[in-house]
Amino acid sequence: MTIVDAHCHVSEGWYEPVESVLHQMERHGVGHAVLVQMQGQFANEYQFDCVRRYPGRFAPVVLVDTSREDASTELERLADAGASGVRLNAATRSPGADPLGIWRTAARLRLPVSCAGTAAEFAAPAFSELVSAVPGLTIVLEHLGSINQPDRDDATRSDRGRAFELARFPNILMKVPGLGEFCPRRSPTGGPIPFAQPEPPLLDVAIAAFGPRRLMWGSDFPPVSAREGYGNALNLPRDRIAALPGVTPDDIARILGGTALSVFPVRG
Repeated sequence: MTIVDAHCHVSEGWYEPVESVLHQMERHGVGHAVLVQMQGQFANEYQFDCVRRYPGRFAPVVLVDTSREDASTELERLADAGASGVRLNAATRSPGADPLGIWRTAARLRLPVSCAGTAAEFAAPAFSELVSAVPGLTIVLEHLGSINQPDRDDATRSDRGRAFELARFPNILMKVPGLGEFCPRRSPTGGPIPFAQPEPPLLDVAIAAFGPRRLMWGSDFPPVSAREGYGNALNLPRDRIAALPGVTPDDIARILGGTALSVFPVRG
């Protein structure tokens, strides 16, 4: 089984250089990774440099400054340079006559979108309207349809539930993170399960809503290192998913690698 990390970040100026995630990948049998550009970072050359230096390992997902009038032109340039996808926020809108201009450009270029946002942004009617307007665009919701922290109240839990309802759109997929993104840490931490019990059943809900063909695992390296760590972020959700009724080895293979490879082409 080929394992693909569908969500990690690398940089020379913030977080860690690519060699750090390669070390974790090699330790834990991860064959490929999707390098997702950090928010606010519009210089994507390091992404492409990683692909050149380690061919066949990475898929670069770029970021463009969508407030600029020439954002679509820049995205075209990055697609020609070998981008495997683009990162947009659920609330991103373009200046000018067409607020969905950058989304339509991504669709025309056949660039899948790694989509960041809060559960409230995903749950908003405006996002459903956006998805309906670009039915040919593959949009992958990051962090199980929220941000990388546990739901803290009934309102955020309700918003995340509405984000899962976006599975009604066939062009919407979702990233499955390590459990530390949505499970509070047990204190003191100990034993094989480092999380407070009971754990929120979000993996169950995700599989029921999207199915394994529209889910992909992503570590969120290196922020995951401040939570349960890279190995636990892979092994614990894999074990939880494997224990769910009706889940097959083929399903596990799709979630841990097959889906990501089909969406974000590895370059080099």
